Amino acid sequence: MTEESIEKENRMGGAVDEEFFREINVEFLIHELKDPISVIETAVRMLLEKPDKYGLLTNRQEKTLKRALRNSKKARNLLADLLEVGRSDAGCFQCCRFDPVSAVDEVFLEALEASDVGLWETLQDVGPGAERTAVLRQSGIRFTCSDDARCVQLCQDEAKFRQIVGNLIKNGLQHRRQRLEVEMDCRKDLLVIDVLDDGPGVEKENRELIFQRYTRLKACVMLSRTGHGLGLAGARILARHLGGDITVRSHPGAGAAFCFTLPLKFEKIF
Repeated sequence: MTEESIEKENRMGGAVDEEFFREINVEFLIHELKDPISVIETAVRMLLEKPDKYGLLTNRQEKTLKRALRNSKKARNLLADLLEVGRSDAGCFQCCRFDPVSAVDEVFLEALEASDVGLWETLQDVGPGAERTAVLRQSGIRFTCSDDARCVQLCQDEAKFRQIVGNLIKNGLQHRRQRLEVEMDCRKDLLVIDVLDDGPGVEKENRELIFQRYTRLKACVMLSRTGHGLGLAGARILARHLGGDITVRSHPGAGAAFCFTLPLKFEKIF
């Protein structure tokens, strides 16, 4: 087979693959994947939590199962994220009143469990309050909230709000060198959440590219910011569907500051 014919066959194969993936019902696929992942997660939990029924575990077995559990959670959360983005594109929202400070606190712990298990386990031992704040600050993490933000109640889609904040915090935890700051404030009729890290930053020409789905950046210090191509992109899509937005300020080598703004009350923009 000649080099030209091989290249032609590869082009044809690529076209078939693209057509195949365009025709897939993604929402159906997500629902089909959720069940087996839930079964795996439940089975691992039972092995960890019921030694009287399934037998005692060695330290190595326990560590391996905990790693499997964390990754099954990641897979389940990714599917949930994809589903929320699809529902937003379709105009599906479920709004309710909720406390954004409590929601952000819970989302932060979930993000920390996925990125720094050691620190997360330490926080489980100390519990909430001043002691937790002290442990986080020793690790370079600070969460500040204005009095106005503490008093506010959001009337928004809580699941989508949690997904947006979770993606921004995971991004910050992944790229920080030593410092991560999460700041909450209210400005007029907006809730403002800033997530600041001291990581590699974002080049000016890439500040919009990192919000585009499936973008592959050229080799640069920000290559890993894109993740699987849906983290930051999905967060901005959701934010804009909820009437808000996400912007980034950054200088290469000097960290990045992501600003999430959201109206206190949801108003459908379709």
